[in-house]
Amino acid sequence: MNVMQSALERDFTNAAPLPESRTNLPQITARDWSRRLKPYRVADNGKAIREIAFTLIPLGSLWVAMWFALQVHVALAMLLAIPAGAFLVRLFMVQHDCGHGSFFSRQWMNDWAGRAIGILTLTPYGLWRRTHALHHAGSGCLDHRGHGDVDTLTVSEYSALSNWKKRGYRLYRHPLVLFGLGPAWLFLIQHRIPFGMMDKGWQPWASAMGTNLALIGMGSVMSWLLGLATFLLLFLPVTLIAASIGVWLFFVQHQFEDTVWQPVDEWDRHDAALRGSSHYDLPPFLRWMTANIGIHHVHHLASGIPYYNLGKVLADHPELREVSRLTLADSLGCIRLALWDDKAGRMVSFREVAAG
Repeated sequence: MNVMQSALERDFTNAAPLPESRTNLPQITARDWSRRLKPYRVADNGKAIREIAFTLIPLGSLWVAMWFALQVHVALAMLLAIPAGAFLVRLFMVQHDCGHGSFFSRQWMNDWAGRAIGILTLTPYGLWRRTHALHHAGSGCLDHRGHGDVDTLTVSEYSALSNWKKRGYRLYRHPLVLFGLGPAWLFLIQHRIPFGMMDKGWQPWASAMGTNLALIGMGSVMSWLLGLATFLLLFLPVTLIAASIGVWLFFVQHQFEDTVWQPVDEWDRHDAALRGSSHYDLPPFLRWMTANIGIHHVHHLASGIPYYNLGKVLADHPELREVSRLTLADSLGCIRLALWDDKAGRMVSFREVAAG
């Protein structure tokens, strides 16, 4: 069992009952939730292989179609890059579940699938798995920010900044940076070096450098076969589109108005998992394309549940559907949110802070 899952399960058995008024759920202990969700934590290797096939075959087909489209017009190839980027996001979700040790029934299968997929997603599997474990272990805790999170300041922290630092934070939270330049930097540059893990031994370096070497090898072969310009036109737009979609999904899963941020002495992992992660209630096709990652509150409650079982959780426990629910329209309102108001207990915009 990996670090993230074992940490979550320890808290399942110790957390207090959830306040009914704050969750729209009847009072239930964390131990009860752990027992109720345990049957869904069973990986099905047959389903897992089909999920990979349903993702890789369309992605590969779209890349081939893009190559043919380039012979007609670059714009046509760029249009095809949009659905290809969506399927690359779906492939990342497979890697995500492998990192939780939940996609396949054997850990070695998860690890090797995750490493292989990491070459296409530009994400070093071992490095990402460690930082993502830290994200789960401290999600919603103000004293454990900075691991796999969108940087978030409290109102008081922002107010204490100099004017230059305030401008820097506002620039960072601007949509063009957050969903455009930021994802490009994260996947093209930051993932190449184990930022934040440089002093954690050889393993983060091995993960990052191993992925980099595999990328160089893949890029060299594809450039030799297709030409460097053609390879870049096929690979980079799809990667950048997927990166922006992925960051958007992660943003709305934790940066909605009624999310949870608490100091460590008030923080409860179970409550933060349920209320601090959204249920991004997408239309059925988008839910399939994003591999149920929108059912994020359940995922944080029990990260050992593979994504292909999350829909059944909501079907069997409809009381979870309305908890922290965001529709596609609701999620657009999250863009303006930038600061945690610890007095009001909600995310607020710069404009609200300026208005007092």
